[in-house]
Amino acid sequence: MAKSGLASRLYRGEADLNIVGRRKLWFAVAGALVLIAVLSFAVRGFSLGIEFAGGNSFQVPASVGTLDQAEDKVNAALAAKGDGATVVTAQKVGGTSGEYYELRTGQLTAEQANEVKTEMAQSFGIQADQISGSQVSEAWGSQVTSRALLGLLIFVAVVAIYLILRFEWRMAAAAIASLFTNLLLTAGIYSLVGFEVTPSTIIGFLTILGFALYDVVVVFDKVQENTRGITASNNTTYGEAANLALNQSLMRSLNTSVVALLPVGGLLFIGAGLLGAGTLKDLGLVLFVGMAVAFLTSILLATPLLVLLKNQDPRISAHNKRVLARRGAIARGELAPKGAPRASAAAEPAIDAEAAALAGAAPKVGARPAGKRPTGARGGRPAGGGGNRPGGAKRR
Repeated sequence: MAKSGLASRLYRGEADLNIVGRRKLWFAVAGALVLIAVLSFAVRGFSLGIEFAGGNSFQVPASVGTLDQAEDKVNAALAAKGDGATVVTAQKVGGTSGEYYELRTGQLTAEQANEVKTEMAQSFGIQADQISGSQVSEAWGSQVTSRALLGLLIFVAVVAIYLILRFEWRMAAAAIASLFTNLLLTAGIYSLVGFEVTPSTIIGFLTILGFALYDVVVVFDKVQENTRGITASNNTTYGEAANLALNQSLMRSLNTSVVALLPVGGLLFIGAGLLGAGTLKDLGLVLFVGMAVAFLTSILLATPLLVLLKNQDPRISAHNKRVLARRGAIARGELAPKGAPRASAAAEPAIDAEAAALAGAAPKVGARPAGKRPTGARGGRPAGGGGNRPGGAKRR
């Protein structure tokens, strides 16, 4: 007996989930989430790393104690010599020279940085030359941001040209709208939760663009296959054909997303969480959040938005009206559905005898006219059966 569970039906593309039909719900949810994200940008802003906000970074050997102890002692040194600056982030980093703690603080002058470094050495009981420090200007982060935005614009332009050539402009518009929604929602999560934005975060943002685009192209390719020549029949609307394509490619998209999220989750939770590789956290976090959001937007937003745009096409709009009109006629009994048995003879109207006779006498299209045979002729031979012999002649 075949399995009828949801997973089995998803695998066969027979789940029949009405995703396109509920597009108003998905648009409302997406609009609400985008509004929350924009409000968070305006009210909370982003937690910028020192590469963007400017600041100082100190590296101390991990042998001085735990990370919390090192952070407390650095904060104490900053309170004494740092003019109110505090530790912004602290993480454990491994290198060729061993493990050490990297503590990033607010902006300090060169004199304040030297005084804090001396205070830290005394507090940790180590030599000052065992503590390394660096200063990052805010201008460097602005330069990274401007180049990232330029790269984003170039990427979007190339993607739009490719999608227009590969599919059509409506598919390109729906894909790019889904792409920007993905970025806005991912950035909104960063703003709401307060995740730190670093150069690795910017790289992760640009990386998830490719993943989100791949998922959308896979679905759109199936939509194009299902809707090719759709106006030649009156059985399915464009939205129904697109929804079928979504159901047929849903399991593939889900498998792709899960397979992509597993290594990223391992990078984030095992590498950064359990092993303490803090440098992996920024990249792993934005990839995990962005890929999860990309799967949802490619399924719940891109294809429903495509259907909304295609329904504005006069040719598709007229086709949808024909399909709905035909279904209405079938529901009212005015039209028999395709493949339905014919009505019984008792239900058929009476046939005029004279019309039937005339119809029976009419030759079929392409038939040769029947010629009159001579009286008494058989098999096309003349009467007499013996040929045209002279009278009185006998057969020998």
